[in-house]
Amino acid sequence: MARKVEASTSFLALPFVLLLLSLAAGGAAASSQGKRTWCVAKPSSDEATLTANLNYACSQVDCKVLQKGYLCFYPDNLMSHASVAMNLYYQARGRNYWNCHFKNSGLVTITDPSFGSCNYAYY
Repeated sequence: MARKVEASTSFLALPFVLLLLSLAAGGAAASSQGKRTWCVAKPSSDEATLTANLNYACSQVDCKVLQKGYLCFYPDNLMSHASVAMNLYYQARGRNYWNCHFKNSGLVTITDPSFGSCNYAYY
């Protein structure tokens, strides 16, 4: 008799699990397509991580805006440059949360991080 209870409990749990999965999938789609989102470096990120993120992102996307004389060169610091590069990568790859992971050093935000003449790309 106990087995029937376990089987029916498992059977009842299946629709709940499927509902959770569908909500999670819908939530991910809504956050990347329905709302404007950007990727920035976490303030707690260390210099080595920021450098690695900057190098990786710029090996995958065009980071010309970070060069001297371009709109996002200033402020000329690693946190700022890494954030711009990480966002360029995140935007180019479809704004999926995993495209802002960067070994847990990226942060997806709904607040536009643009500043001064540097307009963070949003596609």
